[in-house]
Amino acid sequence: MRRTALMGKFRIRFSSVWFARLMAAAILLLPVTAVAAPAAEKIAKIAVFPTAPYYIYIVYESLAVFWVAILGLLVIIRMKLREIERIQALGVEKEDQDAPLLE
Repeated sequence: MRRTALMGKFRIRFSSVWFARLMAAAILLLPVTAVAAPAAEKIAKIAVFPTAPYYIYIVYESLAVFWVAILGLLVIIRMKLREIERIQALGVEKEDQDAPLLE
């Protein structure tokens, strides 16, 4: 199935083959643009991490403490969820009809 479109004096034919060729060309040109991007980054390189060894050590130590704290929070949350499941299994939250009232 071919469609034609009028653009000024020119007729352009659109087909699935034309679209497939356009996509193939775009995919083939993608690595070229990916290679050109790092070259541009080398020109204007901005230092994100410090260059002094002492400050680099502080950055990595802070990251290690952060991830240990995240793992600790996950362990605590899991412990609390197990405790809630255990209490629900015992049926402690249900009201006992035979319990004496404190007055």
